[in-house]
Amino acid sequence: MSRNIAAFLLVCIGVVMFLAIAELPLYGSPDTPVQNYVAERYIDGALSDTGALNMVASIVIDYRAYDTLIETTVLFTSIIAVFLVLKKGIN
Repeated sequence: MSRNIAAFLLVCIGVVMFLAIAELPLYGSPDTPVQNYVAERYIDGALSDTGALNMVASIVIDYRAYDTLIETTVLFTSIIAVFLVLKKGIN
């Protein structure tokens, strides 16, 4: 029973991945949209939108705050886990 469920989920994931890959534009195609509008938006409006004096700080703090917070949380959690594993190995 569980093998059937696992096989069904695997097939479903494979179909979803195949459909997602099929929607990607061909590499080097002239119809490929240029995905640089986010970078241009950051560069053109970072200082005026945020009022910060440093462009890098304004992007990290104002535009990407949640992403930075989650990355910091994952890094902190992994460091604590390594310390806990090393501490148990010493005793």
